[in-house]
Amino acid sequence: MSATSEPGPRIRSIATAVPDHRISQAEARSFGAAFFANAVPRLGQMLGVFDNAAIGEGYCCLPRPWYENAGHGFREKNRQYLEHALILLRDAATKCLEAGGAVPGDIDMIVTVSTTGIATPSLDARLMEELPFRRDVQRLPIFGLGCAGGVLGLARAAACARASPGSRVLFLVVELCTLTFRGRDRSAKNLVATALFRDGAAAALLTEDGPGPAVSAWGEYTWPDSLDLMGWDVADDGLEVVFSRRIPKVVRRHMRRAASEFLASNGLALADIDRFVCHPGGTKVLEALEEAFDIPPGGLEHSRAVLHAYGNMSAATVLFVLERVLREEDPKWQLLSSLGPGFSAAFLLLRST
Repeated sequence: MSATSEPGPRIRSIATAVPDHRISQAEARSFGAAFFANAVPRLGQMLGVFDNAAIGEGYCCLPRPWYENAGHGFREKNRQYLEHALILLRDAATKCLEAGGAVPGDIDMIVTVSTTGIATPSLDARLMEELPFRRDVQRLPIFGLGCAGGVLGLARAAACARASPGSRVLFLVVELCTLTFRGRDRSAKNLVATALFRDGAAAALLTEDGPGPAVSAWGEYTWPDSLDLMGWDVADDGLEVVFSRRIPKVVRRHMRRAASEFLASNGLALADIDRFVCHPGGTKVLEALEEAFDIPPGGLEHSRAVLHAYGNMSAATVLFVLERVLREEDPKWQLLSSLGPGFSAAFLLLRST
């Protein structure tokens, strides 16, 4: 599909939502120092990850005492996931529809992305009991995309909107990353996850009309022999995070080519992009992306600002970045990108006309 051919569906509105429990990075560091005491070698040095993460604060779906209880199993964590994911989705969806001048009954399809819990019936089916969507609304729940889910989920929603002209598609994403904290895991990996991950949700309304940018094209690239870079291992007490220290190196070596090939297939080059909207997986990944895209150091300022204000909320985070960009700018060409399990790069091209 050429980005310069027919215009795609427009992002009519975007809204975000976070839980009630705000935690500063200083508080998170204090929690980490107490929880991992006498367990992680060179803990004093390792606690530097909280300072180097460039996070000021973030939001958690539950208060600190809940996380201090090491006895929570997978069943209890997933119960909390179902409860709090629904709260955040209802909030984000309501605000998004209101901003887009729509009501639940106007929606023809709901695309929902989440990878931090398991829901059957799916989250969108549960949301239908909370908001008055039509009973014939189509639903597409998506699991397993990890941090790439914000971009790829939005792409799937755009593809559905394009395939059914005149339809209104609501894209929803929610990630409760803090529920994957494992109270019996005193490893350095769990400490790093504690420093980085927080909770949040977002919604976007896609229609043929409206003032928002058009989704012109989308694509992805999955590198071979990379399944061990990012994902989940399933343990008795929950989802155990997998992320490799090699990720920034992979980004530096291979992201530019993947992005350039995607853009070339749509008649564009990196130099044509007015704004890069990148998922802020962490400071090292942002530095690697800036290098790969020939952006001056610190140039991904919107991604850095969202990381500082909210932390890494996995798939939801890039929608927070996009919301901020659209509030402050009107760039002609925007390239959304994120990285996720696979190991995969996700791309989505927006055009303002």
